[in-house]
Amino acid sequence: MKTEIRSNWSHAILVCKKCSKKAKKRGAHFGRQGDTLPKALKKSLGAKKGRKAPLGLVEVSCLDICPKNGVVLVDTRTPGQWRIIRPDADIDELARQLESVE
Repeated sequence: MKTEIRSNWSHAILVCKKCSKKAKKRGAHFGRQGDTLPKALKKSLGAKKGRKAPLGLVEVSCLDICPKNGVVLVDTRTPGQWRIIRPDADIDELARQLESVE
């Protein structure tokens, strides 16, 4: 039995599922087509599914921040800096920041 599995991810983006769900209930839309934040980011990043994608976009359970009208996002390259993304955020610019390898 394998104890390790290789991944092509350079890093992962963690998005709070609870915040995303609350924002959707409040009518908040991200991106041009009125999507949830994870869906808008996947479209903008061209993210693929699974471990063979260049980066991972993972919805996680509640991160216990719960901002009003925003969604918490964590880039694993900078775990000490969590972001609160508002519905009026420029998703394409955010995607460029998240996919750039520093």
